[in-house]
Amino acid sequence: MAKLMILSMSDANNSKGFDTLCIHGGHKAENNRAHLTPIYATSTYTFDSAEQGIAIFKGEEQGYIYGRFGSPNTNEVEEKIALLETYGLKDENGNPLQAKAILHASGMAAITTMLLANLKAGDTIITHHSLYGGTQEMIDKILPNLDIRVTITDFHNIADVEAAIKADSSIKLMYIETPANPTLQCVDMEALTAVGKAHNLIVCADNTFATPYLQQPFKYGVDYIMHSTTKFLNGHGTAVGGILVGRDVNKMKTTVTKTHRLLGANSNSFEAFLLNNGLRTFALRMERHCSNAEKVAQFLARHPAVAKVNYLGLASHPDHAIAMKQMKHAGAMLSFELKGGFDAGTQFINKLKLCISAVSLGTCDTLISHPASTTHVGVKPEDRIKFGITDGLIRMSVGIETVEDIINDLTQALA
Repeated sequence: MAKLMILSMSDANNSKGFDTLCIHGGHKAENNRAHLTPIYATSTYTFDSAEQGIAIFKGEEQGYIYGRFGSPNTNEVEEKIALLETYGLKDENGNPLQAKAILHASGMAAITTMLLANLKAGDTIITHHSLYGGTQEMIDKILPNLDIRVTITDFHNIADVEAAIKADSSIKLMYIETPANPTLQCVDMEALTAVGKAHNLIVCADNTFATPYLQQPFKYGVDYIMHSTTKFLNGHGTAVGGILVGRDVNKMKTTVTKTHRLLGANSNSFEAFLLNNGLRTFALRMERHCSNAEKVAQFLARHPAVAKVNYLGLASHPDHAIAMKQMKHAGAMLSFELKGGFDAGTQFINKLKLCISAVSLGTCDTLISHPASTTHVGVKPEDRIKFGITDGLIRMSVGIETVEDIINDLTQALA
């Protein structure tokens, strides 16, 4: 009988290639010898005895308890993504870096667990402009009710960041999102994390846009990484999800796990199964995403209807040097500003034939959105323009179609 490959954290990074981990990482042999882990459509799990139930609840024996606490499907994905985020990295003792991941129902659920597991009333977060809209609303509208405040600082100016931390002893956590949405702002994780750690801050990074294929925040000493797995990790737009990955394995197994479970922020076996299927082709997809995006950005930069292109692979982007320092490639995301403003933006969207008008990103097909008329329609125009989200800005998640077809569609829509 064929032997199933089992790659876990214990033997991770020992000559296992990144692409191999995308396929085999975290997989455990299943009793009926199914090739892929079947969908565990059950709300609860049984015990052989009262004693076994006690041991599993106490953590003295491995086992499953209840769907909200995890399943073979969710655990496989958790271990796989932890392996990808720690791939090739070493701890302070030179051993393969260990991390634990927890799968959530959405990216916002993962962010919420991270914040509430690490902050208390009276604490302050230091972060930067141009965060994902949901994150911005969380820190603006929800956390203040819990007496958790936020300080917004220009993360490009490291001296200002350090001065702000020194001036406010209530700052306990640094929140980084790089590249940021939708201007593709990129900040220096290494420099920021060094400042944060010098002042005993918890440092976390939203790695959704870049993914572990392009950058690994743990390399720079970040404590927590979050993803909306809905995006590039799933890659097919079939399931909403989020993941939180932490370096402090003991804290992740205790305080963070307890917070996650009590918030009811769990994913489920079916969506974990869909995510795992997407991850099997993750590395291959990212190669094409990135290659296509580079060609599309170069085309747009030459087009007379386009005033500006925000793509980290172009030397014209102000954060080009930072991105090339910490990212393997500039990635699959870009935005561009049309000279005709708001009307040009809506007319462009209406003319698209191949590219899809949608507000998500990271799927196999190319997705395009007009933030001023969709995701940021509720934001005061002066505020969004201040952050670079102009009336004519178009955000683009470049897919894996034949790149000439993408460019041809853009050409006719821009005519």
